[in-house]
Amino acid sequence: MTPETTAPRVLIVDDVPANIKVLLPTLQPDFEVSIATNGQQALQLAELHKPDLILLDIVMPGMDGYEVCSRLKANEQTRDIPVIFITAKDDESDEMTGLELGAVDYITKPFSAAIVHARTKTHLGLKRARERIEKQNMELIKATSLREEVNRIMRHDLKTPLNAIIGFADLLLLQMKSPECDPEHEKMLGIIRESGYRLLEMINSSLDLYKMEQGTYVLNPRPVDVLVVVQKIQQAFQDRIANKKLQLLLQGSDAQPGEEAHELRCLVLGEELLCYSLLANLIKNAIEAAPRQSTITIRWEKTGEQAIIAIHNQGAVPAEMVPRFFDKYATAGKSGGTGLGTYSAMLIATIQNGTIRMETGEESGTTLRVFLPLG
Repeated sequence: MTPETTAPRVLIVDDVPANIKVLLPTLQPDFEVSIATNGQQALQLAELHKPDLILLDIVMPGMDGYEVCSRLKANEQTRDIPVIFITAKDDESDEMTGLELGAVDYITKPFSAAIVHARTKTHLGLKRARERIEKQNMELIKATSLREEVNRIMRHDLKTPLNAIIGFADLLLLQMKSPECDPEHEKMLGIIRESGYRLLEMINSSLDLYKMEQGTYVLNPRPVDVLVVVQKIQQAFQDRIANKKLQLLLQGSDAQPGEEAHELRCLVLGEELLCYSLLANLIKNAIEAAPRQSTITIRWEKTGEQAIIAIHNQGAVPAEMVPRFFDKYATAGKSGGTGLGTYSAMLIATIQNGTIRMETGEESGTTLRVFLPLG
C-alpha cells in the first residue's frame, strides 16, 4: 500500500467514457486515479502500479470483469488489492458471483459518485487497518520466535556452569569425610549441591514444557507409584508445611482396616519426573492457598482405567481466577507467583493422556482432581 502521507492509488476499469467522467471529479481530489478501458490493460496497470483499490466494471468487450477479478486474485502480486465491482448487472446471482470471486463490494448502475467515493474511502481504510494488523502480527511472531530462541540457548548454556557447581560440590564433600572437617561446612556444601540439582531439574523441566507447547515432546511412559512421588514432595515441602502449621493427610480409597497410607500403592502410566513436577505444582499451590493450621488432604482412587488423585485444601479460589485457573501467566494474590504452576500441570497431565479438574467454594474449599491412566 502507498504510504499514508501520499494519496492512495485507485484504478478505474470501464469501457464507457461517460462513467469515467462521472467518477473522476469526485475521486481525483482525494485519490491518485489511473484509468483502464479493457481487461488486459487493467491487469497490466495493476501489476505495474500496484493500486490500493480497483473499481471494476463487469460488462466489457473481450475479457469481462469477472475474468479480470479472477486473474487479479490468482496473481501473488495483485491478489490483495481490494476490488469493487461497478456494473449494470443487478441480479442477486451476479452479485454473489462477484463476491465469491473475491470482490469486497458490489455497486449497481446507475450509481451515485458520492456513494462510490464513500465506499472507496471505507475499503481503503479497512485495507490500511488490515495491513497494520498483519505488520503487528509479523512483529509479534518475530519477537516470540526470538524470545523462544534466546530462552532455549539460555537453558542450554546454563547447564554447563551448573554441572561444574554440582561436580565440585560433590568433590569437596568427598574430601570432607575426615573427622577434622567442620560439619557446618559440610552442611553448606550439601545445600549448594542440592540447590544445583534443583536448578538443573528446573531447567530440564522448562525444556520439556517448551517441547510440549511445540508438540515435539516424546513421552516414554512407565508405571509410576504416585504415593512414592507424593511422599518425596511432602519431604521437599516440609518447611513450608511446618511454617503454616498445616497437616498433610494421605488417604487411599482401597485401604484395608489397620493399613497405613504408606503401605499402599497407586500406579499410573507416565514419567516419574513429569508426575513429580505435576503434583509438586498442585501441592505447592494447595499449601499457599490453605489457611494457617488447616488440613490438606491427598486422596487417590482407581476407577475404570484411570487413577484419580484428589488434592483438597480449605481455601477458595478467587471468583475472577476460576475461569482462567489453568491459563498461562494467570495469577492472583501471590507476590512471587509466575502463573505457570497450574498451566504446566495441565500441560503435563495432557501429555500423559490425562487431565485435571478443579472445584472450589467458600465453604467446601478447593479440590483439584488429577486423572491419569492406570499403570
